[in-house]
Amino acid sequence: MSHPVKILLRVEEVAGMLDIGRCRVFDLINSGELVSVKIGASRRIPEQAVRDYVARLLDGVA
Repeated sequence: MSHPVKILLRVEEVAGMLDIGRCRVFDLINSGELVSVKIGASRRIPEQAVRDYVARLLDGVA
């Protein structure tokens, strides 16, 4: 049985993907560098927003 593709990620998942802490993820969200959405009391980050953030980081390296 295949697993559904996750399009919205928890803060903890993004922190693990980027190898940073939860607080740093919230800092990125609060600064507008990382897009997020609220679903009730939960904060979720679109998977594409993580890819876009990393792409911007890489653009700054080149």
